[in-house]
Amino acid sequence: PYHDCPWDNEAVGQSVYLHLIYRAKRYVYITTPYLVIDYSLTIALTTAAKSGVDVRIITPHIADKWYVHALTRAYYEVLIEAGVRIYEYTPGFMHAKSLIADDKVFLGSYNFDYRSSHFNFECGVMLDGATVTEAEHDFEECLALSKPLEHKKNTLPRRLKRTLLTLVAPLI
Repeated sequence: PYHDCPWDNEAVGQSVYLHLIYRAKRYVYITTPYLVIDYSLTIALTTAAKSGVDVRIITPHIADKWYVHALTRAYYEVLIEAGVRIYEYTPGFMHAKSLIADDKVFLGSYNFDYRSSHFNFECGVMLDGATVTEAEHDFEECLALSKPLEHKKNTLPRRLKRTLLTLVAPLI
C-alpha cells in the first residue's frame, strides 16, 4: 500500500507511476478520469511508446467538468504522435484509476493529474499475480466500450484554448 500527503513534498503516486512506466517492457494500460500530466509523465509515456511498449489510455468521453475534459484532450496530440493509443469510454463517466504494466497493477485514488500528485491526500495499492489478470480483463472490457481516437491537428482556436488551459493545469 502507498499513501500521499501534500505536507511531505513527496509525490509518491507519481513516483510509482513513473517507476511502472519506465520498467515496462510489453505494455502499459491506464484508466483515468483526468489526464492532466506534467512533463515527467509526458516524457515517460512517450518514451515507452516510442520504445515499442504498447501504451493505451482510457479516459471518459462524457465529462464531469468541461474544463478538465478540455485540458485532458489538450495532451492527446503529443501522446498520439508518439504512438500512445488513447480511447474515450463512451457509456458514461469513467472514474476508474489504474495503471497495469506487465506483471503489476497499481489501483487507488490517484488520478493522472497535478492535484493528485501534489495537493491531495491519496492512497493506492500495488498488486501482482491473479489481480493483474483480473485488471487486464476489466481493462479489455472497458476498451470494448471505448472509441479509439486518431491523430488529427486541432484548429487554431482549439489549440489556443487548450494551450491556455495547460498554463493553469496545476490549479485544476
